[in-house]
Amino acid sequence: MLKGLSAIVFLPDDSSKTGYPRPLMLSKVLGAPLLAWLSDALYDSGVGRFFLVCHERFVAEACACLPKEAEVMTTADANAADLLHVFLSTADESEELVTILAGPAVFCPLLASRSGSPKAAPAYRADREQLMTALDEDFYFPRFLRDNCAVLSDFDGFFTVDSPAAALNLADRLRRDRMLRLMKQGVEIYDADSCYIEPTVRIETGARLLPGTMLKGSSIIRSGSVIGPWSVVENAEIGERSVINASQVYNSKVASDVQVGPYAHLRDGAQLGRGVKIGNFVEVKNSTLGENTWASHLSYLGDAEIGERCNFGCGTVTVNYDRVEKHKTTVEDDSFIGCNSSLIAPLHIGKGSYIAAGTTVTEDVPDHALAIARIRQSHKKEWSLRHKRPKE
Repeated sequence: MLKGLSAIVFLPDDSSKTGYPRPLMLSKVLGAPLLAWLSDALYDSGVGRFFLVCHERFVAEACACLPKEAEVMTTADANAADLLHVFLSTADESEELVTILAGPAVFCPLLASRSGSPKAAPAYRADREQLMTALDEDFYFPRFLRDNCAVLSDFDGFFTVDSPAAALNLADRLRRDRMLRLMKQGVEIYDADSCYIEPTVRIETGARLLPGTMLKGSSIIRSGSVIGPWSVVENAEIGERSVINASQVYNSKVASDVQVGPYAHLRDGAQLGRGVKIGNFVEVKNSTLGENTWASHLSYLGDAEIGERCNFGCGTVTVNYDRVEKHKTTVEDDSFIGCNSSLIAPLHIGKGSYIAAGTTVTEDVPDHALAIARIRQSHKKEWSLRHKRPKE
């Protein structure tokens, strides 16, 4: 369910003033645009509706900074005043005040200033009905802000960003405020100084972040999961009660009760079912693993569709590339792949089948079969006595 409050965000093209190629609010601090830091903090405070005013060439980039769960309207398609009137008229009837960001600023509500004189920011609170009435008339927006709105300041948690240097000076405040908001929501952070969390990441109550955790992009961390120590998760979803231990996960989806690591690597397109175990020095790429499948160590699973309750022994490799194309390996439910097996794709391994250790599999394996492809062991008697090297 969307959060109900509304905000109007102006994104001025101040590049001629700053000398930067894009607006200041789209410049990155700690790996994310300032607009992403601002909208994340507003969203956490209850703002679920955003009206974005910016040049059409920046619309797509700016919208990518806003929370995916939020309702967003922009000025790209019609008269700005008409669209803003529609935006305000469709707000919840009980919403009396609207937040307006008229220039570059950030919002750090838990680190608001408490001493000295307040420093005004280009942020305002306006009466919604009054603004709707003004839009029906020939009015000048800056004059409306000056004459009819309450000015917000650093005492309210709003801080002006009037230069790239100011943005850098606010970096630590942005990071600390983000950590405090997460902790207030019930996220357990062991060492805030060593963790890096971008504002576009969503983390549920009850998640635990160990030292050295890096969470980036559109990642979602579900309740009860444990990330770290020294793990990277980027554009990935981590399910409830799953553990990502000293590993890296990119553009992947991990279900609940999964164990990854230490020293594992999930690359683009990895999808792990419930109860999967990916152990040390295992790499998974563009592959789907069914529930309760294990690959405990030293294996590569690429371009594969793997069923439930399978076991991959140490040193298993799906050989997916023939120097021209990538090929798919299919392993059905309840299969057992012995250590140091090479699965030469394209390949289909049937349900409940066994692959003997050290086997190179080049042909499809029927259901419930045992595949062995290795030279029978033989002994050369007393070979070492005849070929022993003399002592130097």
